[in-house]
Amino acid sequence: MSDNSANAGSVHAGQGRAGKAASRSPFRQTISALLHDRLALAGLIIVAIFVIAAIFAPLLAPQNPYDLAQLDILDGRLPPGSHATSGMLYLIGTDDQGRDLMSAILYGLRTSLLVGISSAAVALVIGASIGLISAYIGGRPHAFLMRIVDIQLSFPAILIALIFLAILGQGVDKIILALIVTQWAYYARTIRGSALVERKRAYVDAARSMALPDGSILFRHILPNCLPPLIVVATMRVAYAIMLEATLSFLGIGLPVTQPSLGLLISNGFEYLLSGDYWISFFPGLALLMLIVGINLIGDALRDILNPRREG
Repeated sequence: MSDNSANAGSVHAGQGRAGKAASRSPFRQTISALLHDRLALAGLIIVAIFVIAAIFAPLLAPQNPYDLAQLDILDGRLPPGSHATSGMLYLIGTDDQGRDLMSAILYGLRTSLLVGISSAAVALVIGASIGLISAYIGGRPHAFLMRIVDIQLSFPAILIALIFLAILGQGVDKIILALIVTQWAYYARTIRGSALVERKRAYVDAARSMALPDGSILFRHILPNCLPPLIVVATMRVAYAIMLEATLSFLGIGLPVTQPSLGLLISNGFEYLLSGDYWISFFPGLALLMLIVGINLIGDALRDILNPRREG
């Protein structure tokens, strides 16, 4: 009797644990899996540090690099650990204009993150809507929209961005618009494949038999089941948008000098590399590298966690 009762108790306990695991929302399961992945946790910590530093840049930065009254041209190209004529410590040195590199990086992070996240978010909304609607409608509209996507994807993203910025000019809003144009097709292609599979499911037929509006079927039933691959692509595209903006700013056609990003900071010190003033480009480049690596670590982990073929 005691053995039977013990076995019954263990069965009930196992069922209780399974019930709790099943009752957890997919969001909580994903966050838990990310926190238990060492590389993903490292990426989360890196990205969190950069985001917090960017948000509180005015409080953390020892100098406002946009305020000309705080700059002294005599402090230009000072090596790391130097002191200003006013006595302020330049922890990682200054650039050619006498700006504290630590402050410039903190403010540059704000611009890079703003451009990367906002462009990826808007492109996600546009691309996902086009991909969902075209897959749901099917027929000639679907074929026409997908040919546009194919044409878009056949051109290098940087070439499209260069053309748009050459026409529109420099500015944060201009580069965000250029990045949206270069990215929306990736989201449309990604969600289109998932939506083509989901529209044949039984729950979609049931929703149609209940005379639900097409918009409700699309965005309340099909879209939630297409989110996993979309989340992975969105994470990767944020890193790509930041990298593309840095490339355009490095080439001198992205952001103006009054709104420096990490790419523009790297460009400012590029001409001084051969003269030995490595820190002007090195530290902004290191910050950009760590930010992109952190986002990619999260994206790689999400790809494995949200893989429907993953065991367990």
